[in-house]
Amino acid sequence: MEEIKVVENNEAASAAITQQYIVVRLGEEQYGVDIRYIDNIVRMQKITRVPKVAPYLKGVINLRGEVIPIMSLRLKMFLPQDEITKATRIIILKLGQYGSIGVIVDEVKEVVTLDEGQIEKVAYDSKDDKMNFIGGIGKYEGGLISLLDFNLVMQERENTP
Repeated sequence: MEEIKVVENNEAASAAITQQYIVVRLGEEQYGVDIRYIDNIVRMQKITRVPKVAPYLKGVINLRGEVIPIMSLRLKMFLPQDEITKATRIIILKLGQYGSIGVIVDEVKEVVTLDEGQIEKVAYDSKDDKMNFIGGIGKYEGGLISLLDFNLVMQERENTP
């Protein structure tokens, strides 16, 4: 199993309110996952299918005696089917009211620390019928990282792409 260690810089934390995100890749895009929700990151493993569930729910895994449902973030976000490679990972999230859930990502890249000035909130047009999963956009080293809001990701809606 792979572990990512996070080193905190207390001097930077006292200067501004900061937030840490794990940057993951889905296709060609980079997304940030709030580190406070991450319980574990594991290599891809055999997923046991569960009948009669939404297509984006791939099944369940047994992680140290705990049965964890696994979701394809790609399918939930209306992207092409997952391509499993050596870099593919399952991120185990602890989401309060939803409990633990694993999400499949193409690759886990790095941990970044963003302060309030580096995060732009996103406003959506309510007429847009597509589901929106992004809580903000992070500006980091000249690039942009879409920051996932898992409260929006976990909501069940009947919208289609």
